[in-house]
Amino acid sequence: MAELLLELLSEEIPARMQARAADDLKRLVGDGLKAAGLEFSKAEVFATPRRLALMVDGLPVSRPDLREEKKGPRVGSPEKAIEGFLKGAGLSSIEQAEKRATDKGEFYFAVVEKKGGNTADVLPGVILAAMNALPWPKSMKWGDGNFYWVRPLQSILTLFDGKIVPINIKNGKVAGTVADRIIDFGNYTVGHRFMAPEKVFVSSFANYRDMLRKAYVILDAEERKTIIRNKAASLAKSEGLTVRDDIGLLDEVAGLVEWPVAHVGKIDEAFMEVPQEVLVTSMRAHQKYFACLKPDGSLAPRFIVIANTETQDGGKIVVAGNERVLRARLSDAKFFWDQDRKSKLADRVPALKDIVFHAKLGTVAEKVDRIQALAAELLPFVPKADADLVRSAATLCKADLVTGMVGEFPELQGIMGRYYALHELEKRDVADAIAEHYRPLGPGDVVPSKPTSIAVALADKIDTLVGFWAIDEKPTGSKDPFALRRAALGIIRIVLENGLRLPLTRAFSAAATRLPKANAKLSDELLTFFADRLKVHLREQGVRHDLVSAVFALGNEDDLVRLMARVKALQEFLGSDNGKNLLVAYNRAANIVRAEEKKDKKTYAGSLDAALLKQDEEKAVASALDHAMPQVDKALAGENFVAAMAALAELRGPLDAFFDKVTVNADDAALRLNRLNLLTRIRSAMDRVADFSKIEG
Repeated sequence: MAELLLELLSEEIPARMQARAADDLKRLVGDGLKAAGLEFSKAEVFATPRRLALMVDGLPVSRPDLREEKKGPRVGSPEKAIEGFLKGAGLSSIEQAEKRATDKGEFYFAVVEKKGGNTADVLPGVILAAMNALPWPKSMKWGDGNFYWVRPLQSILTLFDGKIVPINIKNGKVAGTVADRIIDFGNYTVGHRFMAPEKVFVSSFANYRDMLRKAYVILDAEERKTIIRNKAASLAKSEGLTVRDDIGLLDEVAGLVEWPVAHVGKIDEAFMEVPQEVLVTSMRAHQKYFACLKPDGSLAPRFIVIANTETQDGGKIVVAGNERVLRARLSDAKFFWDQDRKSKLADRVPALKDIVFHAKLGTVAEKVDRIQALAAELLPFVPKADADLVRSAATLCKADLVTGMVGEFPELQGIMGRYYALHELEKRDVADAIAEHYRPLGPGDVVPSKPTSIAVALADKIDTLVGFWAIDEKPTGSKDPFALRRAALGIIRIVLENGLRLPLTRAFSAAATRLPKANAKLSDELLTFFADRLKVHLREQGVRHDLVSAVFALGNEDDLVRLMARVKALQEFLGSDNGKNLLVAYNRAANIVRAEEKKDKKTYAGSLDAALLKQDEEKAVASALDHAMPQVDKALAGENFVAAMAALAELRGPLDAFFDKVTVNADDAALRLNRLNLLTRIRSAMDRVADFSKIEG
């Protein structure tokens, strides 16, 4: 067994692409090796700003001989079928195939034998095929042929069993001679671009990793993250501070440096009056600095910068340069902060007419009008919501889009509106709603909990969903350019986490009246979409998707709180022995009725003739139904779904006995009809709680 080491050295790879590219390289090379009949014990992949590296261990030095049998068409099949079989099997005539008798007749079989050989012989093709197939989000045509890569390649290091594997690239193919080479290859790489740019010769993966470390390159991104985290925390601690958590920034910075060196810099006190979100965003977005916090959680006038080089002066020049750049950035931010406060948010609302929300849905000003109207209609479903506060918040919720600060930092929309509203002495609930109506921004974000914020957030999201449904701009596959899945999930979380009894169909209809081209099916389509989103949301909580489907299938269920109560009661019920056994009995009853309806070409309505109940077991089922149904109806009317399930559980014993003793398809036609109607009543009774046919197992 031997080891394969591959390194692709290039100009700087964008940080956001590195991890995905490394995983894709591992997958593509692994698939190529397996397709060549080569198994391996382990594969590891690494990425730095300048290189992708792959180590595959446990590869055989030689490929084994392979013997493969392919079954062909039946003897006597049409000529075209024979020709296709021969082509696929690599045979020149049917005489080369074997005839074998099977229990289905006589068929042709081809025995294909593939000779093995040196593993090294197939590696160039496997590696180049993986390189050509690597799905970069963006790439550039490079070299003298049709070869695409994210950035210009500089060299390729490929060692197998300690020996160089020639990977020559020309016109996107493996070239035949070294003279055709346009990219260097060999048993060497280079170290850090500035601190150790010389060639580093290696003999194995362990040697490669160790030699790179000596050349100021940390190969493992996770190790670089740990170094950055620890060094930043140590520097902050020396100032009596902590580093603000920012996993996304940590991932990005680890993809910008091969040798992390941390320094602490100062923020001029003059800028500390600017909202801390502005300072953090400016440092994060433009400079990739980590913010520092005081013990009370407020922003400290310090930042951590991660450099890629060590300097003789201990980083003094690096820090001074970064402080100078940050000073210029924050001067712009302070200017916007000062200028924006000179105009009131209300005076900015007319300018929203100049911003197009969507070509088919009008301007942002028109959207604000729709939010105002819809939020007013949602008030009865948001306990303690004040109409005046909701109206004010809805009017101002998008006004900060035309401020200088949000123009510079779009990610601060809402946040800046809150600051400006508080500066103008607006009610705190109004100011908070301006910021919170965008929430939740993702699965980990908090949902609005204040009545004003809830009303405006729901109105904004419902208007967006109904609007894009009305113009037929729905999510397709993995594409969701308008974040409609996130909007639906946001509505679901706001409703459930605040316990709102909001009828979604009514909300959709109210929104649709103010939009063009809203069709009658819009509400039904949106409810189906919400059902899918709810399944995704509940999956993480251990709730089965089929239970959600079973409740949605009842129809006319658009109250998410009530729906969840049904789902939870159903989940608890099916977790009991009574529930499991009753589901089996339901499926048996439903399957019998379905089969007989199909055979008889009619539907059984459940009309029961008591005089035709001949056996004690069928009388017991009818009696149990008569006793259970009033309890079920009462429980459903009171939305006590646990009690409804408990009432249904009383059917278990009589049904078990019924199926043991009673023949449904009796010879007497009247008796058969009555028993099928009895089973139909059982199915209908249980379907009042949920559509049990949608439940798996």
